[in-house]
Amino acid sequence: MGDSISIIVLSPSFVVLAVAVYGFMGWSGMVSLTSSKLIPVHDFIGFDQYVTLWSTDRWHVAVRNLAIFAPLFIGLSTALGLVLAIFLDQKIRAENVIRSIYLYPMAISFIVTGTAWKWILNPGLGVEKLLVDWGFEGARFDWIVDPQMAVFTLVIAAVWQSTGFAMAIFLAGLRSIDGEVVKAARIDGAGLVRIYWSIILPMLRPVFLTVVVILMYQAVRSFDLVVALTGGGPGYSSDLPANFMYQTAFSRNRMGLAAASAMMILMTIAAVMIPYIYSELRQEARHEQ
Repeated sequence: MGDSISIIVLSPSFVVLAVAVYGFMGWSGMVSLTSSKLIPVHDFIGFDQYVTLWSTDRWHVAVRNLAIFAPLFIGLSTALGLVLAIFLDQKIRAENVIRSIYLYPMAISFIVTGTAWKWILNPGLGVEKLLVDWGFEGARFDWIVDPQMAVFTLVIAAVWQSTGFAMAIFLAGLRSIDGEVVKAARIDGAGLVRIYWSIILPMLRPVFLTVVVILMYQAVRSFDLVVALTGGGPGYSSDLPANFMYQTAFSRNRMGLAAASAMMILMTIAAVMIPYIYSELRQEARHEQ
């Protein structure tokens, strides 16, 4: 009886998931094999859209930017979040206040974050103007208008917003570790650094997996941050694949090409995440044996 009720309760969620996620993934794959423009058509043309996609300079720029943005964003957010979590795990005074300050950026949308950092990084309004007003006449911080550096402004804004999230996840993981393990290590003469490096961090492997997966998702779907901060510019020098897909579908009316770019994004995520998740699951299975 209990199993039947569970199936009845969960069935709508599975149906919605199957249609809204896997169904539209399959539909996008089908559209990518057609010559669809403003509206979908069903004339099969093979992989012509993928050939066109990889012949487009703007797509190459978007992929190169993602290859820069994603590792820096994920690596810096994870590292800084872990450091902040370890700092707060020392039972410091005013922990709740400090934790709220760290978590505050996470409550802000990427649109607001992008707009705020656009003002901060604007050479005529933000950091550069402040330094010049302080007497540093030769100071330059014009990354947001530099085609070679604009993508790094996306990293700065994204790390600022997401570090608090990583910190919260790591702090929850640290607080779930049995204190007796740490006490036993201290009795054996292990220092604090050795305890964290050899005992605590290996126990946080599932937490690392959670943080990396979610940050990877945020990196690939970063659309609103780009729109608010750089608009993909100067030119299209700070485009990411999500922006390329949107512009191609709704501004250039090339739905088949946009669907091909969406499938490439999906395959990229799968190529990175499936081996990582598989290795983590194997590691957990070994520990359980």
